[in-house]
Amino acid sequence: MKRNELDHIDYEILKMLQENARVPLKEIAERVYLSSPAVSARIDTLMKKGYIEGFHAQINPQVMGYHIKAFINLEVTPQDKKQFYPFIKECKNVVECNCVTGDYSMLLEVLFHSTAELDQFIGELQEYGRTNTLIVFSTSVEHRGLIMG
Repeated sequence: MKRNELDHIDYEILKMLQENARVPLKEIAERVYLSSPAVSARIDTLMKKGYIEGFHAQINPQVMGYHIKAFINLEVTPQDKKQFYPFIKECKNVVECNCVTGDYSMLLEVLFHSTAELDQFIGELQEYGRTNTLIVFSTSVEHRGLIMG
């Protein structure tokens, strides 16, 4: 199923699930004028084809005590990536790690309880290369889903 294989009903289903993954099948079915079993079959197909990667609860980091959000640029040499990837996958405070272009090779999004914890983590990262850290004061646009259509 390629992008052009999706019809308007698939897009509507994806949009609704993206907004609220717990939306009842019955509600989706009413909105797209299909039966609940037909919607369920479409969702299964969208999952099998890779359009839907999973269903997740969005947890509020602030309420959980993670008051420090930061983005860290890290310069990792190609030969160090072999050791870096297993290390970073085990770091529970790393929300996302991207290999990027530019002056740095990695861009990390991290969450910590305190700046002291962040400082300690940056020290560990510097074993792999030069860092540049940006601490987030506020977020005007939180992570949002894809634009459908």
